[in-house]
Amino acid sequence: MIRVLRGHIVDAPRLGELQVTECGWLVLEDGVIRGVFDRLPAAYDNAPVTDYGDRLILPSFADMHLHAPQYPMLGMGMDLPLLDWLGTYAFPTEARFGDPDYARRTYRRLASDLITNGTTRVCMFSSLHTEATWILMEELERAGVTGYVGKVNMDRNGVPGLLQETAEQSAAETLRWLEGCRSDRVKPILTPRFTPSCSDELMARLGAIAAERGLYVQSHLSESLQEIEWVRNLHPDCERYWETYAKFGLWKDHTLMAHCVWSDTNERAAMRAAGVVAVHCADSNVNICSGVCPVRRLLDEGIWVTLGSDIAGGAQLPMYKVITAAIRASKIRRVIDDWTTDFLTVEEAFYLGTTAGHRYFGAGEGFAPGNRLHAIVVDDGDFPEAVGPLTVRERFQRAVYMLHRRNIVAVWSDGRCVVEKPLVPAEN
Repeated sequence: MIRVLRGHIVDAPRLGELQVTECGWLVLEDGVIRGVFDRLPAAYDNAPVTDYGDRLILPSFADMHLHAPQYPMLGMGMDLPLLDWLGTYAFPTEARFGDPDYARRTYRRLASDLITNGTTRVCMFSSLHTEATWILMEELERAGVTGYVGKVNMDRNGVPGLLQETAEQSAAETLRWLEGCRSDRVKPILTPRFTPSCSDELMARLGAIAAERGLYVQSHLSESLQEIEWVRNLHPDCERYWETYAKFGLWKDHTLMAHCVWSDTNERAAMRAAGVVAVHCADSNVNICSGVCPVRRLLDEGIWVTLGSDIAGGAQLPMYKVITAAIRASKIRRVIDDWTTDFLTVEEAFYLGTTAGHRYFGAGEGFAPGNRLHAIVVDDGDFPEAVGPLTVRERFQRAVYMLHRRNIVAVWSDGRCVVEKPLVPAEN
């Protein structure tokens, strides 16, 4: 079925590049983009048109790192460093997800919050509970969110009897969870929490499962100096943090590593060589005083960088807020580096929060033909009146900073319109 969307179409096909088609036409066939046009080709003259008028049609957001069971504790414990925060707040909260009813209530609301804020793709940590992880995957799919979810693995340095498995239990439950995954839109990803949470035995088992089943992997890397020192003490045979994953086959193409705040030259080179993807979590890094990631350096060195909310270390779930947090953090980094590095522009940060993440799922750049449509429609009519008319580019930049859930009037995910608010008659 052919369908046409009309509006001001803005996307970010490459880092720092913005593509603006004013009063443009986006043509879909069975949810797949056929093209973006400034004039509608005659071949589509009789196709049904959804006219969004003066509104902005933008790529939806991709949140590449967040902890679903930490959603209930958003905004809590922000005065604590990482390891204290985990023991005081995160682990006790995650333990509650042994209750499937609690998991269902919480994850249904989380999924709704994600999709109505324009996040259509995720790479997400669940807890170590198999049933709760299935529930999370179901609720995401129900809401229209797509992506990857992982049952967390942790057999040490958790809370024995409350939030910790044995290596044998963790591997067995991982296999049971994998056998029970049924969704085409929300798929499994292996998730060793981080090196301090997983014994060598468990890491080796997960490496074998990843190889046998061809699964992607997600975890954490070099988030804080205290964490790095802990890893060094646990693995004296490894010079650097990344080697604790590599020796078990978990450091490979498409492995997602959150944070990378303190990754040195060697670690960054290993990331680039292996095709490991960095997930920058600016809000979390500042909240927990982990540091300020040198994002420009990662980009300049050819590392694939994406963005993550990292709730609940990050206190903001909407990705438009994560994007602006990344911009501000990069400006702080510029000051730290004595003004020798460039901060992220709005266009660059928007690319990291949209296209760079969508690429992980096989999408082409921006609204490329062949992509299944992942988009939001933004009505900025309630923004404060500007002095003089704004260009579409200026409206886009303003929207990145001022967007609110109420301004997102439609959400398209995987070629389907999954959120649609009543529209006033469109202006011509």
